[in-house]
Amino acid sequence: MKDIMKMIKFRREEGSFMTQHEKLVDELRERKARALQMGGAEKIKRKHESGWLTARERINRLLDPESFFEMGMLAHSDMPGMEDKTPADGLIMGYGKINGRRVAVIANDFTVLASTNARINLKKVLQFKAQVKDQYQIPLIWLGEAGGARMPDCQGSKEVCSLGGGGVSTCMPEFTNFRKQPFIFAAMGDCFGVADFQASIADFVVQVKGSAIAVSGPRALTRAIGQSHSAQDMGGWEIHSKITGMADQIAENEEDCFRIIREYLDYMPNNNSELAPTREVPAGSGEKMEDILKHLPEKRTRGYDMHRIVECIVDGGNIFELKPEFGKMLITCLARVNGKVVGLVANNPIYKAGAMDTDGLEKMTSFLCLCDSYNIPLIFLHDTPGHLVSKEAELKRVGSRVVNALQALYQVTVPKISIVIRKSYGQAALNMCGAGSGADFSVAWPTAEIGFMDPYIAADVVYGKLPEEERMKEVDKMLGDNSPYPAAGSYYLQDVIEPSETRNYIIKVLNLICDSKEKGISKHYLSNWPTKF
Repeated sequence: MKDIMKMIKFRREEGSFMTQHEKLVDELRERKARALQMGGAEKIKRKHESGWLTARERINRLLDPESFFEMGMLAHSDMPGMEDKTPADGLIMGYGKINGRRVAVIANDFTVLASTNARINLKKVLQFKAQVKDQYQIPLIWLGEAGGARMPDCQGSKEVCSLGGGGVSTCMPEFTNFRKQPFIFAAMGDCFGVADFQASIADFVVQVKGSAIAVSGPRALTRAIGQSHSAQDMGGWEIHSKITGMADQIAENEEDCFRIIREYLDYMPNNNSELAPTREVPAGSGEKMEDILKHLPEKRTRGYDMHRIVECIVDGGNIFELKPEFGKMLITCLARVNGKVVGLVANNPIYKAGAMDTDGLEKMTSFLCLCDSYNIPLIFLHDTPGHLVSKEAELKRVGSRVVNALQALYQVTVPKISIVIRKSYGQAALNMCGAGSGADFSVAWPTAEIGFMDPYIAADVVYGKLPEEERMKEVDKMLGDNSPYPAAGSYYLQDVIEPSETRNYIIKVLNLICDSKEKGISKHYLSNWPTKF
């Protein structure tokens, strides 16, 4: 960039030897060189001193070398006198490649007026997102860091209406995700206003430690309602990973963020008309299946970590978990089995005995939407005594969350494989795609218990007034009736399988799916379901 500016200066000093066309080319080069300087050397320096990369550095670190093809470099604010102060109007976007694969990328340039939202950068976003969605249908990655709406650009009735893009039809793409192609949002600094809204509609959100995602920044909040909170208090990584569930994964730093984006993208198809990419099966995959039963305690009430069972089943023991710190009694993860991408929903009895609370139900619903939208078959591993009920659960509308998750489940059209590992009780059994709730393939281990509720609780409810010896006899009867064999005998279960055969069973199902007419492509009924809850 400095070399370009020196060359232009030299040519101008020798201007008598330049043709008119050469002067026009020099002017173009100068304008682009200025745009590449973003908000200027001082602001770039402050960015680096605070420990963060600039928007252009982020794009270069994420994409394959020399692959970025920029759109709108010469755009600027339409406010009089702001033309030279707003290179690219604070928003850098274009196309590039990640591991040779074409993607679209948007990056907020915080060095230009904190990448605040205004008419021209909004126009860029609307046109770009529409082009990606309708023409190219490739993954879209947003590297977010923005300060909300720009003042005074949006003050006044005409001005604020102009930020809507000119009407419903033009504004809609900014705040709607039709899930035609994967949409990834990375929080890489303070993300207020529009940046927060983009995170809210994204399929996948990765948040870098030290960043914040919130509707309003601390300063505006103090002026508006008199409350004083830091950005971390309102939307730091611990808030969104543990309490709201907005963040799907947390990155230690920006380089870790780029790694996570690449890894997630490897599980995703380019768009909803394709299958996710198949990979070679790592050596040693499936070797731990003979010992899988060792991870299930002999004592039926003892907790254990379902991750160990999942890792035995999937290729290389590798999983990509979403929202690992939110609704921890439920595991939702992407993985591969025999090279093919699958989505696993598994109860985790080490937390709350695997009983799903409202966080777990919302986490499940979000994951169902993701997998069904991008043609990823679902595998459900059951070990739950039911839903977590209490006064607190009722205050969090547990009933509506249960039904909401069921509504989503019933609209899933990717193949669904249901495997009962241990407990599968009551309404929670239906939420886990148990027998009778639409599973395409439904089996159980011989260790399975299936019923309305835990037999000990059921016996206490029904026979609680009987002497202890008689009551325990009734418990034994109820426990026997909960074995998987009556359900298999009535063909509510298609089979009872040996635990060590679980991976082979899934492989056979996946091969069958690949040979089918639809090949596992969804009807995408959940593509317009709200991404966040």
